[in-house]
Amino acid sequence: MLRKKSPRTPETAALQPGSDLEVEGSDSVPGVRINAFRIGLVGGLGVLLSLVIGAAVTQLSTVLIYIGVALFLALGLDPLVSWLERRMPRPLAIVIVFAAVIGLFAGLLFAVIPLVVDQAGNLFRQFPQLVTDFEQSDFVATVQTNLGDFVDINKAVQTATDFVQDPNNLLALGGGLLAVGTGIASGLTGSVIVLILTLYFLASLRSMKKVTYRFVPANKRASFASLTEDVTGAVGRYVVGQIGLASINGILSLIFLTIIGAPLPVLFAFVAFLASLIPLVGTLSGSLIIVLVCLFASPVTALVALIYYLIYMQVEAYFLSPRIMNRAVSVPGSIVVIAAVAGGTLGSVLGALVAIPVAASAIIIVQKVVFPKQDAKV
Repeated sequence: MLRKKSPRTPETAALQPGSDLEVEGSDSVPGVRINAFRIGLVGGLGVLLSLVIGAAVTQLSTVLIYIGVALFLALGLDPLVSWLERRMPRPLAIVIVFAAVIGLFAGLLFAVIPLVVDQAGNLFRQFPQLVTDFEQSDFVATVQTNLGDFVDINKAVQTATDFVQDPNNLLALGGGLLAVGTGIASGLTGSVIVLILTLYFLASLRSMKKVTYRFVPANKRASFASLTEDVTGAVGRYVVGQIGLASINGILSLIFLTIIGAPLPVLFAFVAFLASLIPLVGTLSGSLIIVLVCLFASPVTALVALIYYLIYMQVEAYFLSPRIMNRAVSVPGSIVVIAAVAGGTLGSVLGALVAIPVAASAIIIVQKVVFPKQDAKV
């Protein structure tokens, strides 16, 4: 039986062998002609664009860090603004927080930092005498007698002292005089930029969230907004909690070091505060620095400081931190350790600071997005 031949149309002609639109190099798969040069050109342009974007991100890394730190601090100050907002209009609450932040920054810049610098200078000036007194103390003599000729403590201390007192070594560790000066200037400039961005983000945080929500489809916007509020709230509570723990350590250190007559109590209280901002290892690191310096002043003072910080670290770990941080972020202890170590490895101190709230945010997302989707599957 003869089959009627279908008419030749442009659409059918395009699919027949020999047409201009068939795949090059293929006799069995009809389709659109593939231009190898065009594909290579587009692919090369894509790779070039990726390299340009990567280079731009690298060049803007400092600016991006400023923005990230400022946003992090703004989220930390937002709970305070929200608390004040329940008692007054939000603009007035923001103005009060602005004034408090600026006052704190000005006080740190004009009162605390000059005092810390002055005491640090005194430490360097007194350091040779402290080393001499330490070498001539009964403590060193007793230890040297017990160790015998195995370790020469005086020689080890003298070697370390010569290294510290050599300006070339200090400049080499700091990257040179120009690098140190540039770093100080950059730090001050960065602090001012972060402060300005923090105040701006704090004032416009709600409008920024509303604009972000507009990018989400309307049927998912409510759930996305709820999830975002939970995440930003966890970050804000974490910042407040960590600053609270650091403040407790700094204030108690100032009181304790003043009572026991430790050298330069304001300087080392400031060191204790800054170190406590770093999760897990911060308190331990700051305590070791303080105890070691106290050792040069007086072994008894160092022993008392060591006992105090051992007790304080236990109180912080089992009493202060659980009651403050568990209200801020509910993160299992193992996740805290892993997040802090991973964040410190990837981003040094800044990475360690943001690692725990990032982990808390991931847990919130898993609990409110991933688990409900899995539970809905029957």
